[in-house]
Amino acid sequence: MLVEDPPLSHTRVAERSAVEAATFLAEVAEAGMPVVLRGQVRDWPAIAAGMEGDRSMASYLAGFGTGQPLDVMIAAPQEEGRFFYNDDLTGFNFHRQPVALHQLLHELVRFSEENVAAPHALYAGSAAAPAHLPGWQSENPLNLPTSGAPARLWIGNATRIATHYDESDNLACAVYGRRRFTLFPPDQIGNLYVGPLDQTIAGPPSSLVDPDAPDLARFPRFAEAARHAQIADLEPGDALFIPALWWHHVRAFDRLNVLVNYWWGQPDAGSPFPALIHAMMSVRDLPPAAKAAWRVWFDHYVFADDAAAVAAHLPASAHGVLASANPARTERIRGFLLRMLGNAAPR
Repeated sequence: MLVEDPPLSHTRVAERSAVEAATFLAEVAEAGMPVVLRGQVRDWPAIAAGMEGDRSMASYLAGFGTGQPLDVMIAAPQEEGRFFYNDDLTGFNFHRQPVALHQLLHELVRFSEENVAAPHALYAGSAAAPAHLPGWQSENPLNLPTSGAPARLWIGNATRIATHYDESDNLACAVYGRRRFTLFPPDQIGNLYVGPLDQTIAGPPSSLVDPDAPDLARFPRFAEAARHAQIADLEPGDALFIPALWWHHVRAFDRLNVLVNYWWGQPDAGSPFPALIHAMMSVRDLPPAAKAAWRVWFDHYVFADDAAAVAAHLPASAHGVLASANPARTERIRGFLLRMLGNAAPR
């Protein structure tokens, strides 16, 4: 059991026991809802190593190290493990430093064994196993289909990662320590008070609300988001499927925590996010009538159920950027956009 109850809704993410590959594809990934898979990676040697305690877990991990530095986020003790912005959102409450794996593990074990009351928060995130821990994937193979995505390791002490989303489907596997995920469906974006889009903590934009201590006077709409929150508590050996664009806050509770995740399913044509930013520049501030007219265009060419067939009345030789998705079309669109953006002069 975790050390404290969640402050939000006690609605729990749906759970099931470990599944086979075919069941994962048909009943988990295709459903597009979060699911906890209890004991999915319980048989990994890494889980067994962790049963002997912090030093054993650290020694096991260090055995895969190459000396290539990890990107480590470091926050002062007064931040209480929460990696976030500074007060005016112009910067952050932490700094980054390249640290070798064995040095990071040595410091985390020292904090634990010396029972440091208020240690610095240390967090190495998204360390791709092939580059930083070669041999990890062959010794701890995932028995689920994730389209060849590399294992990525997340290593730290008691930390809190602000509510954010991923553009890809995500399978998060707890290896050591206990973690709590607080998830919100994509349609709660308007109630999460999203921070800057172009000044982010670690890639995707984040919510400004702390789900562990929400300030409802400042963020009143978060009360509605909290009604839709789902909680997932993971122990070593458990996995959590997080569909793309689901918001999630991640809290690690122990002196040493290790998680492995896999991202897959990103469209070959790239992220829709730049299109959103460009639409903010070119569409959002138009007069109402023009904006309504462009909405019809977006619905017709992008959002309509039959949008992929809008060029059916044209001969195939004239489809151009309207052709069905394929690598050649992707390159054609990229070239077209670069020419248009390059020729766009300020008015």
